[in-house]
Amino acid sequence: MVKHWRVNREEKYEIVENWFLKDLEMIDGKEADTDNPYFDMHFHKIYNLEAYSCASKYTFARTLNKLNAMYLKKDFKIVNFDDTYLNDDSIWSSSNRDCLVLMRVCVYAFNLLCLSLCPLS
Repeated sequence: MVKHWRVNREEKYEIVENWFLKDLEMIDGKEADTDNPYFDMHFHKIYNLEAYSCASKYTFARTLNKLNAMYLKKDFKIVNFDDTYLNDDSIWSSSNRDCLVLMRVCVYAFNLLCLSLCPLS
């Protein structure tokens, strides 16, 4: 965990606490269906944390999941997260694919417009 503060124009960072991935038992996103940045990390003790945003909370969970799969292959739980946003193969999972999401929304909107203009017989 890093503490961040600003002194004049200079940003300062201080490492407050270290955890080991091997000790992580569970990540609890608290509420999967709401947009909140709060989550719990379960080690030997439960830590209540707040991310910068909900998107950064999901990015953090995806990163931990990838690190675990790459190095430890340990079974730890990720609960109360929307699985759609946790999987990399999902179109919704990456902010780098915003254009694709926008294109999909436009296609749906165009289809609805076409359907609404079709005469009923």
